[in-house]
Amino acid sequence: MGYVTQTAWEEHFAQGKGFRPLGDGERALLAGHVPVPEGGGRALDVGAGTGELAAHLAATGYRVDAVDYADAAHARAEDEHPGDGRVRRLTLDIEHGDWSELEPAYALITLRLVVAFIGDRTRTLHGLGKRLAPGGVLVVITPLAAATRPEQRSIALDEDEITLLAEGWERVERLDADGLVMLVLRGPRHRHTQAVERRGVVSGPALAAALAVVTDGAGRVLLGRSRRGMWEAPCGKIDGAEDFAAAAVRELAEETGLVARAADTEVIAPLHDAFQGVPRLTVVVRITAWSGTLTNPEPHLFTRWEWHHPDNLACIGQVFTPALHSLDAVWPGIVPSLPPVTSYPIATAEYA
Repeated sequence: MGYVTQTAWEEHFAQGKGFRPLGDGERALLAGHVPVPEGGGRALDVGAGTGELAAHLAATGYRVDAVDYADAAHARAEDEHPGDGRVRRLTLDIEHGDWSELEPAYALITLRLVVAFIGDRTRTLHGLGKRLAPGGVLVVITPLAAATRPEQRSIALDEDEITLLAEGWERVERLDADGLVMLVLRGPRHRHTQAVERRGVVSGPALAAALAVVTDGAGRVLLGRSRRGMWEAPCGKIDGAEDFAAAAVRELAEETGLVARAADTEVIAPLHDAFQGVPRLTVVVRITAWSGTLTNPEPHLFTRWEWHHPDNLACIGQVFTPALHSLDAVWPGIVPSLPPVTSYPIATAEYA
């Protein structure tokens, strides 16, 4: 599904719509796996909607910050699930908004029926993990795509997405909550990125490609979650006598829908390594100026594209080796323990 606008959510809740009510099985699992810490604790309910889960957590003893993007949702929550004075309601876009009103640490963070609506979910979930108090728990409750009607699968997660969520945590419990998947996640992992290769056999005298390291105005870098189960950057082989900057611009448009000009690119470095004994040349092209709307024109190759903070690149799981080498060419040392590669730097500018 991905990102949904504030206007759409306001209309959804103003029209009296909601989501599946909190089930008895969910309540029992929450009581058994995330009871209120001794002396009390604060919880954050992300995508709180009409407030049923927030009110339930408050009734068990938590003090709750209930976050939703829509004022209409909070208005209904005040009437339908007031929370007996133990719920603070915050209007916030958790993906793009300012988190300054949130507490620095929570004993429990919940995301019920909401993760599928977050576009940059890897970055967002990592940021929420940093908001957990020592011993804190993050709980994701979601429909499973395989158990959801085809017309509703966009609001569910498939097994690849669930695996990706679990990769970022030291301890993971997967539970059945009235037919929903409940993930109980403990211990966010801050160093688990690894370089991986695509499957298949290569042949020929050499491989040569242009790879685009694309950033937005906030300095976040663009990576796509490929159907191969890894993160990749816009990348592709050179077409005939095409230069590397032009190839990077072309691949960016073909894979993401974003439009850049070759004149606005900077070639950072050629990188040389080998795959299956075949020499591989990856030319890193930096792109900071572009236009258009980020889309996914090649859904058979990618599930989605996300913006990642460079500081989080060490904890995003499996990344295509040339992409990881290219990220390191722009931000040296950002990911430790990379496979060997020979770099021939061209650009001398430093990037923050």
